[in-house]
Amino acid sequence: MRWERLFEELDAGFDAEAAVERDAEVADRTRRERAQIALYSRLLANVGRGAISLRLPGAPGPRVIVGTPTDVGPDWLLLVDTANQSVLVPLAAVRSITGLRPGAQEASLVGRRFPLGGALRGISRDRAVVDLVDVDGLVLTGTIDAVGADHLDLAEHAPDEPRRARHVVRTLVMPIAALGSIRRR
Repeated sequence: MRWERLFEELDAGFDAEAAVERDAEVADRTRRERAQIALYSRLLANVGRGAISLRLPGAPGPRVIVGTPTDVGPDWLLLVDTANQSVLVPLAAVRSITGLRPGAQEASLVGRRFPLGGALRGISRDRAVVDLVDVDGLVLTGTIDAVGADHLDLAEHAPDEPRRARHVVRTLVMPIAALGSIRRR
């Protein structure tokens, strides 16, 4: 009887130790898998799933944009804000996100190869009037004339006037790294 109880206790101890090791292994694997998930994949899983809040830099304090993600690229996010306007935000300008639901989604090969420069070239091709906000919060209105590898040219003009030479107040070059957001008018 004593031998049976001894073996039962040893067996129970072994089972408990194995369970602790298994739980530690599961927790470690979970942490490793989470470490492989990019913000891009998390945002992609949230497209059309409700509003999120982005905190962006600005002066004198941070700016907040609230909207529903409609598209995501490897380094940009497009959302429709509460005024039902499309806003393009470089992920490099995002300081924090509130309201992001759990989960991740892998992008298609095409989606992974459509960077911010491609999205900016699309806006430039459409000749859309935009409000461009830099990372300091300065708002500039005009039309994107050209997009380079790391910068864009903006022809500033009044929002209610088409982009014509006589309406352009000035043309400025902005590094893409200084871009906070772009809202189509």
